[in-house]
Amino acid sequence: MLNYPIKFKPILQEKIWGGNKLRDLLNKETTKENIGESWEISGVKGHISKVSNGTESGRSLSELISEYKEKLVGTKIYEQFGNEFPLLIKFIDAKKDLSVQLHPNNKLAKKRHSSFGKTEMWYVMQADDNSELIIGFKKDLEKKEYVEYLEKGKIVEVLNFEKVKKGDSVFINTGKVHAIGGGVLLAEIQQTSDITYRIYDWDRVDAEGKRRDLHTDLAIDAIDFIKKDDYKLNYAKQKNISSQITSCKYFTTNYLPVKGGVKKDYSQLDSFVILMCVEGESTINLKGSTEILKKGESLMIPAIATEIGIEATEAELLEIYIQ
Repeated sequence: MLNYPIKFKPILQEKIWGGNKLRDLLNKETTKENIGESWEISGVKGHISKVSNGTESGRSLSELISEYKEKLVGTKIYEQFGNEFPLLIKFIDAKKDLSVQLHPNNKLAKKRHSSFGKTEMWYVMQADDNSELIIGFKKDLEKKEYVEYLEKGKIVEVLNFEKVKKGDSVFINTGKVHAIGGGVLLAEIQQTSDITYRIYDWDRVDAEGKRRDLHTDLAIDAIDFIKKDDYKLNYAKQKNISSQITSCKYFTTNYLPVKGGVKKDYSQLDSFVILMCVEGESTINLKGSTEILKKGESLMIPAIATEIGIEATEAELLEIYIQ
């Protein structure tokens, strides 16, 4: 029986820059102190999500897609991606600054890595005072000029820093240099890809005194050197109404604050729906099957579903699907 709200067991990733907010604020089960990412729903090879509830408990996301096909993901999505799940859903805790990085586009990623590119978006759930994101450059750069800044160890001088607070959201196109600054907890929605080109890592070393690899040569042909103010996302915040944060060919993300109850009609939507709870707690009802969705949790509504009910004293959800 597929038609119920499906939860998956989080896949926790240790990172040199990770902290303890995923444990302390989002209640992820771990005894480690440097968990940087919780992969909520993943089809990445080697990190395939497994169902944690209901009749499909214990089965992998890959097994579900293989068996249920368009009933789980939608007809157009299955025709395009087959048994590959097209999105990777995460919560990220940056105790320290992440490396300055970028992601290749689909064409380059396929050629070099047999992978999808990585277009992504961030929704800030919590940010310590004066926390920042790095997004793009302060000015247009020529390739030669960029290399000079990099070789002289002065790349930080041309990076664009943006202070952030709870509720801020940004869109990261492929090729745009970026980094999550220390003190930021966020939700990330991205194409299914784990391809990252690291260009600067703050000269830090790991426990063995080694620096992480940089991908200077790979990155040079993938970087967008043009300054573009195309990343800031503005959206409405009406109670019990889905307000679009962003929509691209890879995903649509809406902000849905719930107070009391709301019905969602998905009968015309040819896609799975992912709900991420970024504040509060809600109850999701699908044909009599109910699941509690707490802050820091995610679940999937199969494409076969036509309507769900959401009840909450007060909650804030991200609603994600592919159009």
